[in-house]
Parts: sequence; structure tokens; C-alpha cells
Amino acid sequence: MINFIKGQLIEKFPTYIVLEAHGIGYLIHISLNTFSALPERNSMDLKVLTYLNIKEDSHTLYGFMDEGERTLFTHLISVSGIGPGTGRMILSSMNPQEINQAIVQGDIQRLQKIKGIGAKSAQRIILEIQDKLKKEGISPVNFSPNHNTISDEALQALIILGFQKVQAQKALEKVLEENQQNSLALDTLIKLALKYL
Repeated sequence: MINFIKGQLIEKFPTYIVLEAHGIGYLIHISLNTFSALPERNSMDLKVLTYLNIKEDSHTLYGFMDEGERTLFTHLISVSGIGPGTGRMILSSMNPQEINQAIVQGDIQRLQKIKGIGAKSAQRIILEIQDKLKKEGISPVNFSPNHNTISDEALQALIILGFQKVQAQKALEKVLEENQQNSLALDTLIKLALKYL
């Protein structure tokens, strides 16, 4: 497999780039996420990580600016019914962190908002990738815990435990309403919310 190509960025479009390396122009398909991370055209010594998809009638290169996105892409296309085109569409619809979170949290509705992903495809993605992402250290809580309130963290925990988001929110609201004067620890808030679920 071609692991990466380093060269001059000759052409840059939202769906593909042309990278010249040693006199050869490589057409590399990209996601909008990668497009937004690219420098201006004619940039020298640009390193693009690649994935070569081989079919009977074509060899297609897909490019990524970071390893995290490429790894997620390979996970996505390993799912039955998800080809490279759909994988690229998913990566163009949300950034890799948002996709990782949706999968780890089992958020079927969020994945269904992506064009071409129905309920069955979303369920399949979660079923087949969730454990892989957890093994890679993707946490089911948000990526920016510093900005989370305790109620946000409690909500994420309840969702992970299998409760519906709306039900969990209502339970947390009741607990917070009843304990307005008290500052609750995260574990206490979760335990009290469980009584309403």
C-alpha cells in the first residue's frame, strides 16, 4: 500500500487534490475535513497520508492530513455496505472527533443525519466499530471535559448506561430542581437520576 505521498500541491478542490511527486501527478480523493486542513495551492513538500482502494476496474487514492482520520476511514469502510465513497461522505459531514463520539455513544440519530446513512447502516457502523474505537482509547464523554458541566457528564454517563437522552435529561432536571441549594458530586447526581429512570 502507498502509505503517504510528499510533493507539491498543484490543484486543490473540495473533493480531490493533485499532488506532484517526482514528476508524477497523483489525483487523491479527499473529504471536506481534509480540504479545510490543506495549505494553499503550490505548497511545496506537502505530506498527504493515503489509502489505496483497489477494485477490478480502478485504483483510487484517498488522502488524509492526519492519522486519526485515515484510521477512522479504514474502520468505516470495513463495515458491510459502507464503501470508500460513503466513508468519505461521512468524513465530510462531521469532523472525526464528532463521528468517533457518535459511534462510541451509540448515537444512531446523529449518524442518520449524514446523507446516505439510514437507520440500519447507522446501527451496523456502531455495532462493528464501537469496540474498536474504545480499544483505541476513544472515550464516550465529550472531548472537551473542561467545558462540561457536571450535568453534561452525568447525561453522557446515563446514555452510556443505555437510557434514552430525553428521558435522562428529564431525570437530571428533576434532581437538579430538587437540589438547587446543594452542590452535587457527579456520582451522586447519577445515582439520584437513576431513581427516576
